[in-house]
Amino acid sequence: MRWRGRGGAERSGTGTGGQRASMAAAAGRVLVYGGRGALGSQCVQYFKSRNWWVASIDLAANEDASANVVVRPTDSFPEQAEQVTAEIGKLLGEEKVDAILCVAGGWAGGSAKAKSLYKNCDLMWKQSVWTSTISSHLATKHLKEGGLLTLMGAQAALSGTPGMIGYGMAKGAVHQLCQSLAGANSGLPSGSAAVAVLPVTLDTPANRKSMPDADFSSWTSLEFIAEAFYDWITGKNRPNSGSLIQVITTGGKTELVAAHL
Repeated sequence: MRWRGRGGAERSGTGTGGQRASMAAAAGRVLVYGGRGALGSQCVQYFKSRNWWVASIDLAANEDASANVVVRPTDSFPEQAEQVTAEIGKLLGEEKVDAILCVAGGWAGGSAKAKSLYKNCDLMWKQSVWTSTISSHLATKHLKEGGLLTLMGAQAALSGTPGMIGYGMAKGAVHQLCQSLAGANSGLPSGSAAVAVLPVTLDTPANRKSMPDADFSSWTSLEFIAEAFYDWITGKNRPNSGSLIQVITTGGKTELVAAHL
């Protein structure tokens, strides 16, 4: 049974009591911001297959998730942030999660001369910076001590991006946010880590459709990212907090390489 609560929360089970029982029985708990997208859906499926309780936060529900918070579209960042924060608070109560995986984002091109510059900058900021900021605040409230927060950066944004101004600015802001969260008094729980993942190109259906002649052997599989998240959450090869981890795939083989700014 699924039911929709006030403000857009959609949950599985028989209400809050059922959710808490489901959380208690699970091997672990994770929030996936962007859980309806290609990478987010992969993360939901990956963790669910390992008996984890998984909540998805997105503009639409993911039916595979244990619970959903459906985000209301708005041009007001405080309004959206407060809605998501309130709904997650209702959903979790005093329960803590092992990880918050912010995999929301998108891409838009255009130089500073482009007619679409303002529109695309606004879109990139909403998709990457809003979601990363909300995820960071949720981590201060609901992440366990020693837990993991991941953010989605971009390898391209380690340098100038003249052909995709809005995208580069937004991802650059995410990189800065990640490094700030690693500092003292950032608000994150004790022993927790904030790590940004900086892929080049992810192997998604949308990317294959838009770039059918590309070299797919240089694209990173979604399962590789989900597996890396699982390893880091469970204490295997977790990068230091504040790390910007480049995801570089060549000839079908993927490496994780820390960026040094």
